[in-house]
Amino acid sequence: MIPWREIGRADIPGDNSEITLKRRGEEFSIRTRDTELMNSRLNGSEETLAELACNRTQKPDMRILIGGLGMGYTLSAALSNSQPDARITVSELIPAVVKWNREHLGHLTGMPLESPRATVKEEDVAKTIGNTEAKWDIILLDVDNGPEGLTRKANDKLYSNAGLEKTFFALRPNGILGVWSSNDDQSFTHRLKQCKFMVNTIIVPARKSGKSSKHTIWLAKKP
Repeated sequence: MIPWREIGRADIPGDNSEITLKRRGEEFSIRTRDTELMNSRLNGSEETLAELACNRTQKPDMRILIGGLGMGYTLSAALSNSQPDARITVSELIPAVVKWNREHLGHLTGMPLESPRATVKEEDVAKTIGNTEAKWDIILLDVDNGPEGLTRKANDKLYSNAGLEKTFFALRPNGILGVWSSNDDQSFTHRLKQCKFMVNTIIVPARKSGKSSKHTIWLAKKP
């Protein structure tokens, strides 16, 4: 078997931990010390997150915010499933993840950062959300491993009642919050409803073809 080779390492801002980018043949993996966060073989659910949200919110001049660049699969799917006048902002906390996409990962998803419709902010998506009100038609959160954060405790605030209330106000009427998670979380569903969202929970395969694990997507609509 081809061994994994480390090709990048970076600190997580505001946290005493780091992530690594590894490659094995044509397969890539982003990991913490103990947990695999992303793998290029298991990208189906990240694409489905954007596809589902965009297909439910087709309108001219859409504004989409993506929290977490990852390997670029969600951004690429948002570009493919929105109209040509849609504009997409990606908030990525870790500058190295943006660098890795440009240097190592972009070819996996058609070089989405090169699209003139895409803009990257190297900041916490919670800050981006907090700085705006009624601006976004879609907010997609693929931060950490979902509502139960594994890499950065500060991410918990994003999925708390206070964080969800800020997201609610940052959405335009009929806007959609889409959230990706490696696992279902009934308490998170309850928090979404408490914050006045209309909620659908969807279980999707991690990989679109063949057998794979299951991931969870929440689509929460602002009435």
